[in-house]
Amino acid sequence: MTLKSYLWGMRISTVFALAAWGMVINYVDPQKTGALGQILFYISAFLSFTGIFTLFFTWLRRKEGLEEGHPAFIGMSFRQGVLMSFLVIGLFFLQSMRILVWWDGLLLVAGVFLVELYFLSHRK
Repeated sequence: MTLKSYLWGMRISTVFALAAWGMVINYVDPQKTGALGQILFYISAFLSFTGIFTLFFTWLRRKEGLEEGHPAFIGMSFRQGVLMSFLVIGLFFLQSMRILVWWDGLLLVAGVFLVELYFLSHRK
């Protein structure tokens, strides 16, 4: 798979995920649907943010002039996109439970940072 086809697939998937997230926001009432509505919200938001962050990190790597299309850089961009999405969804969840304070957010950022450092230190 070439980088161009990967990026087009990711763009199309991100547009569909954003459309799904928008539909969940507009048409699903969390008071009536309960846990199912919240799960749909978080899953569609996670997929949307994963696509956005992955495309952003891939764009940054291409702008830096790193080896275009190298599978390690594509995988790294995807991994960082997923980790950033976990961070955003974690912050959303903490806020929805009304327990988000600055040090909780900082602990979540530190956790994501440590996971990324683990992956970077065990690179082959």
